[in-house]
Amino acid sequence: MKTELKEISPTKKQIDIEIEADAVRKVYDQISDRYAKMANVPGFRPGHAPRGVVRTRFKDQIRTEVLRELLPDAVQKAVADHNLEPLGEPELNLENNEGIEQLGQQAITFNVNVDVLPEIKLENYKGLEAKRRTRPVKDEDVNRVLDQLRESSASLQPVEDRGAQVGDTVTANFHGKFVADPEAEPINVEDVDVVLGGPGVVEAITDNLTGAKADDEKTFSVKYPEDFSAKGLAGKEVEYTVKVSAVREKELPDLDDEWARSLAGEGDEIESLDQLKEKIRADLEMQAKSEAEGKVRTDLLRMLTDAHQFELPERLVEHQTEHRFESVVRDMIGHGIDPRNPELDWEKARESLKEQARYELRSSLLLEEIADEEKIDVSDQEIDDEINAIADASRQTPEQVRAVLTKQGGERSIAGRLRNRKALDFLVANTKVTDAEWEEDKQESEARGQESE
Repeated sequence: MKTELKEISPTKKQIDIEIEADAVRKVYDQISDRYAKMANVPGFRPGHAPRGVVRTRFKDQIRTEVLRELLPDAVQKAVADHNLEPLGEPELNLENNEGIEQLGQQAITFNVNVDVLPEIKLENYKGLEAKRRTRPVKDEDVNRVLDQLRESSASLQPVEDRGAQVGDTVTANFHGKFVADPEAEPINVEDVDVVLGGPGVVEAITDNLTGAKADDEKTFSVKYPEDFSAKGLAGKEVEYTVKVSAVREKELPDLDDEWARSLAGEGDEIESLDQLKEKIRADLEMQAKSEAEGKVRTDLLRMLTDAHQFELPERLVEHQTEHRFESVVRDMIGHGIDPRNPELDWEKARESLKEQARYELRSSLLLEEIADEEKIDVSDQEIDDEINAIADASRQTPEQVRAVLTKQGGERSIAGRLRNRKALDFLVANTKVTDAEWEEDKQESEARGQESE
């Protein structure tokens, strides 16, 4: 067998392969004789038909088996001989029809296109410089958390001396009929809590239940918007009869030492409101520090990828883009958004996702290269620790996590992520990081962006 390697691009190689006529003829004869022993050909005893007759009668089947036996082994050997590591199955292109039509008389020539990872030349990944900007914790930040804690500690108290107001919780039974389709199954729900003016509550319900008291009954119509979150109601008009059973108002706890002590968890020493504020401030400062360190890592990785531009295998880019696309669609469905909405510009979104996929692939390949260069490895114990951490975070057993990993490519996927993480740790450890002043507008915007991801 003769082979010749040609470089189409840094990520695509072509191997021209020639299987000599003698090798083809040997396999052709073996398969022809195998058919002759099994074939029933009119005019001949079973298994005694001449080779030429069998080849004529079973021409297509024999040719298929000859190619099936010769080509995969030839491709595998050619790839190994040229020390290539294919990404997926090589793409085979048959060339000479004569060698295929006249098996054994001429050599069979063909070529395969092989997608490979590009050769990466690392430059200047040690001794980089980065700035750490830590968001300062202000009194208003502490007060904001205090307000959130009070909201979560609030209780609902019955209202008896007035009608319902915006912000009150009205408990009621709803009976609804679709105005345009009276025969449709009616809506019957009991003991529904509705926060007047709250998120997801249409204005018509808030308006009609404002002023209501326990035991009141009201009838009114609601025209739901076209983009309403409940698809069965979107764009439809419903006539409701509502029986109010209770009206309650939110009562916030007093901002005092007693309330602060009630929030103390196991191991916490909170005896006063001041101590609670100190704990909140310490937690916010720790969070700000973690965000700053994360931003340093993000900046370094971006710096590294910007400095190393190389071609990426399109097959990998498409695969990563599709993975991100599926993730976006799942998130949309989880948030009640229909991904089939014709107003969504999926073509533009896919291009954006493809750019993100390119960045992720390039940064991942660079970290792998650093790990190779610095001989960074991952131990079995580190893999076990990571699996246990995932199990704790997801409230699963380690065995359940391993079962999921097996479907997703096994523990090698964990090892790869850990190795890249350790490579990034190495990059940070070998970077000159200096503290810089927080830039309010820009940094606040970036922090909010990270929180929303």
